[in-house]
Amino acid sequence: MIRTAALRLRTAWGSLREVRSDDRGDVPGWVLITLMTAGLVVVIWALAGPALAQLFQQAIDQVSSF
Repeated sequence: MIRTAALRLRTAWGSLREVRSDDRGDVPGWVLITLMTAGLVVVIWALAGPALAQLFQQAIDQVSSF
């Protein structure tokens, strides 16, 4: 009985160690995702920036005219 419990504990500990070592994550993948997201933000900002600035200026002009 004690031997079986010790074997189960050893097996559980080994499984926990495997999960813990595999749970570190994929650092290069996260770096790639971060860089791609930043690139998309820059591209969208470059395309939509002038239109948004013009829209903002029109809104400020309408509020200022009152």
